Amino acid sequence: MSKVLENLRYADSHEWVLVEGDVATVGITDYAQHALGNIVYVDMPEAGDEVTAGEEFGAVESVKAASDLISPVSGEVLEVNEALEDAPELINEDAFANWIMKVKISDASEIENLLDAAAYAKVCEE
Repeated sequence: MSKVLENLRYADSHEWVLVEGDVATVGITDYAQHALGNIVYVDMPEAGDEVTAGEEFGAVESVKAASDLISPVSGEVLEVNEALEDAPELINEDAFANWIMKVKISDASEIENLLDAAAYAKVCEE
């Protein structure tokens, strides 16, 4: 069974969101990294880019497949996790510790559209 953390919100496309004030830290879930297998590359936006909830912001590539990353929130990218450029496998080691981007949220109401831990766990069971 994949790990689901209670303090996060989730998109049904398997991204997690940690909201701290008006900043959202975004990564992929434990379920997603298990499904992908060994991650070999993470395509990330750049600081200053705008992302839109429900739209692609990058991709994760594994030895098995490539998967688009869908932004759970809209706003400006403040920072990306540069450690993943040299060591994308960090996501396999701990998907929750190794975030992909931090976004200044432009519409806080979008958070309400995301799943809580219990609802996301149900998505993973299907």
